[in-house]
Amino acid sequence: MSAHTHMPRSAWVFPALAVLFFAATAIPGLGFGFTRSASGLAFAAALLVILFGTVFAAVHHAEIIAERIGEPYGTLLLTLAVTVIEVALIATIMLGDKAVPTLARDTVFAVVMIVCNGLVGVCIMVGGLRYREQGFQVSGANVYLSVLIALATITLVMPNHTLATPGPVYSTLQLGFVSVVTLLLYGVFLYTQTILHRDYFIVESDGDAGHAPASGGMLTLSIVLLMVSLLAVVLLAKKFSQVVDAGAAAIGAPPAFAGILVALLILLPESVAALAAARKNDLQKSINLALGSSLATIGLTIPAVAVTAYFLDKQLVLGLESRDTVLLVMTIALSMLTFGTGRSNILFGLVHLLVFAVFIFLVFAP
Repeated sequence: MSAHTHMPRSAWVFPALAVLFFAATAIPGLGFGFTRSASGLAFAAALLVILFGTVFAAVHHAEIIAERIGEPYGTLLLTLAVTVIEVALIATIMLGDKAVPTLARDTVFAVVMIVCNGLVGVCIMVGGLRYREQGFQVSGANVYLSVLIALATITLVMPNHTLATPGPVYSTLQLGFVSVVTLLLYGVFLYTQTILHRDYFIVESDGDAGHAPASGGMLTLSIVLLMVSLLAVVLLAKKFSQVVDAGAAAIGAPPAFAGILVALLILLPESVAALAAARKNDLQKSINLALGSSLATIGLTIPAVAVTAYFLDKQLVLGLESRDTVLLVMTIALSMLTFGTGRSNILFGLVHLLVFAVFIFLVFAP
């Protein structure tokens, strides 16, 4: 039985670099300028590399702690770590010089499309090309989809059809009620996944049989580095928002571009893990990681951003445009067919990737 006795160098190097990077940019005269100079591009590249590396480090340390403390607290800790990163990025960009009231909506929708079409499609394609067919538990997939349908409809579709306020927004009372409902539903889902019906989501893999939790010293170090990583991401969020604004202006990108970047940043670690699981013929784990990410994004991020918007007196636009609503409905319908048989093949993966390609294309060519 092997244990976590060695920590990857990147797990502590990137958090340290993030803190040093923030300290350096806090010195007057070294801040990022909105120019297309070589120094500005170098700053942006360094920031993105350090920020992505720090997010990977935070997820790595959260996973080590999760293995040690067990369920359901392990899953909750990992989810909260990713949610802190996402809320920090969304809130910081919303508070930027340019108001972005649709950022939370764009990010949540981008997460759903990236996960349910892009990530699921790639995992099924990779697994299908290597093993022809892969199996998974229909019961677990149905639980994911039922909660996803309810959360996505309440948060992204219903705001377009309420009467209390004009436009695709909830009133303060409605937003508070929706926040409570989404938290409650996600909490019950988490209880179902980790305690009540764990067998729906169990991944039977021989590769994990000899893996032991981290030692006490490694656990303590991971707790400290997780806190440092999360703090570093929060501190660099403002710089990231400036890079996003400058990059979007330089290429003439639409407002939804920022939401896609935030979604990619927070989903990248789990996407790598999901793809690796599919290559090992463990599609069930890929589904758990992928669909679990989308539920956590809606169930936790929307209430957190709603509270932030309320106290900062910022408008929060949640309702999707009609074009995006069609894509959401099609994605849910395809997901129900894909996960309804318990077996996958490359055709299912190709269809999901096609829908993802349509989503990306329509962002830049609406």
